[in-house]
Amino acid sequence: MPRSRVTIRDVAAHAGVSHQTVSRVINNVERVRPVTRSLVEASIKELGYRPNAIARSMARGRTCTLACISPNLTDFTFASIIEGAEVEVRKHNYFLVSSTAPTEEEFSSLIEELFNSRRAEGLFVINPYSDGRHNLLPPDVPSVFVAARPREGDTVSSVALDDVNVALQASQHLIELGHRRIAMVTGPMEEDCSQDRCSGYEQALKDKGINTNPNFIITGDWSATSGNQAFKKLFNLPSPPTAIFAQNDRMAIGVLRAAREMGINVPDELSVIGVDDMPLSSYFDPPLTTMQQDLLSIGREAARLLIDAVEKKEVSPKHLLLKAQLIHRQSTKPITKS
Repeated sequence: MPRSRVTIRDVAAHAGVSHQTVSRVINNVERVRPVTRSLVEASIKELGYRPNAIARSMARGRTCTLACISPNLTDFTFASIIEGAEVEVRKHNYFLVSSTAPTEEEFSSLIEELFNSRRAEGLFVINPYSDGRHNLLPPDVPSVFVAARPREGDTVSSVALDDVNVALQASQHLIELGHRRIAMVTGPMEEDCSQDRCSGYEQALKDKGINTNPNFIITGDWSATSGNQAFKKLFNLPSPPTAIFAQNDRMAIGVLRAAREMGINVPDELSVIGVDDMPLSSYFDPPLTTMQQDLLSIGREAARLLIDAVEKKEVSPKHLLLKAQLIHRQSTKPITKS
């Protein structure tokens, strides 16, 4: 027969105390003697007791529910961030509800549902500046912006990748390999990360006295298709690039595919670098050099900030920018011809 669920009364009997005392220990009520607290905690561990989260929430008059609204749940970056946040909130006995809102109007409707009907206690907003959703936050609800750099006057905490530094490192890698004709495929230019990665790219070229060629900057939309199309534009130029920095791995995949279709060898004739280090990046042909961002850590840090805000451990906004790591594979190599 399956083992029955351990109850609070089982713990009380094992520890030789009342079930009210066990409840006080679980809920961190101070009026329990240290010796008794230790005894109860030992019994909880030995019996494998897991407190009923719903009952605890009702007793405290709380839902212990946090909400996350993302433009979508299929994007690798967004999904990985949410995964990291979910792992962290569970450690603190919170429950995370994730929803999608591709538009500002849908965001507004979700806010009403999550905070009026479901009584969420805090909010993650991924990509808050994709439209006007950053202006629609519910009053007095702790919130954290994710995947967006802080803006002057922001009163909301934020966690993001240091996108300027990401592009700076990626471009410096190509320069160190001897490349001077370096093109870039950007994400949508209304997004902060695309703008910041452009800044890093331009800074790297400027530091080495390389003029930025406007024809070498092609706007994409994060998709492999846009990377493919960008490559074809670049290689129709009279003097095409010897290296391409794609602002994400998916666009880099499109570049690799287009190069193969046009008979251009990567990395002998063209070096390609992306950003993200998607799970399949090492299996591309050739394996993709990329900037690895720790998306799970972005989610975890955002969760910690939000829980601190919900529990009023941190009232002033904090802004975290996380670094990325260069993963050098076979899609980049020293230049063999200019």
